[in-house]
Amino acid sequence: MKRSNQQSLGEAIREFLKTHRLEEKITETRTIAVWEKLMGKHITRYTRKVSLKNKVLTVYLSSSVLRSELSHGKTKIREMLSKEVGEGTIEDIEFR
Repeated sequence: MKRSNQQSLGEAIREFLKTHRLEEKITETRTIAVWEKLMGKHITRYTRKVSLKNKVLTVYLSSSVLRSELSHGKTKIREMLSKEVGEGTIEDIEFR
């Protein structure tokens, strides 16, 4: 029996993303969207930049008070983000 060269559209897209090294950028974009959704307008207003590199989410904030408050809830925030974006995507969060 001959094997088929056909693959599903999802498989083709995943292969394309992997070949062109776009997976990490798409994951970062999804993470930023989830950050805004989970944290709400108030915290998003003080968020200057969010980036994801090497499974570390770095959040730049314009308020030192908010930075301190979020640091205390870092574990819970990481769990909430991981649930939305995918387990193993975020290992740590840095607030700057």
